[in-house]
This record gives sequence, structure tokens and C-alpha cells, in this order.
Amino acid sequence: MADDHEWRPDPTSHVYVYLQVVHHIAEQIRSGRLPVGARLPAERDLAEQYGVAVNTVRRAVRELRERELVITVPIKGTFVLADQPPSETPAEGEGTD
Repeated sequence: MADDHEWRPDPTSHVYVYLQVVHHIAEQIRSGRLPVGARLPAERDLAEQYGVAVNTVRRAVRELRERELVITVPIKGTFVLADQPPSETPAEGEGTD
């Protein structure tokens, strides 16, 4: 995430700050700047990087977990998961009549 130290959420936006952080991190994952298995910085470090409160980052990370983009392993950290869940791709043999 070193490339984007300059990016900050817009506090005047109608989008909640934590969601702006979610969208930013999710885009980094989709673009490959955060590859599968990459460890996200600690919550305090992310809060400092984005200029937001630690609780804002916690809420963003929780949302990323709910979207199955990351997994948090206690004591070890938060890591980028593999591609989107298989439920988003057609099942094998579907639509091939």
C-alpha cells in the first residue's frame, strides 16, 4: 500500500469515510497492487496513513471481511484472500446447451 500514501478520504463526501477506505483498499486488491496473501498494515498504521480514527479503520476492515476480500488471523494480521467467492461465477456446465 506504499503507492497510495497520498490518498485520503474526503470528509465532505456523502459516502461514509469508512466506506471510502473500503472502496480504496478493495480497488487496490482488484488491481493487484495488494496481491493475494498480502498482509495489510496494522489498524493503527492504516488509521495514520488514511488520517482517520482507529475505529473507522476497524469498521472498514470488518466490511472487507464481510465482502470476503480479506481474512483476519488473530495475532498475525489481516491478509488479502483469493479471488471473489465462486458463487459469483457460473457453475460448470451452466448455460452451455
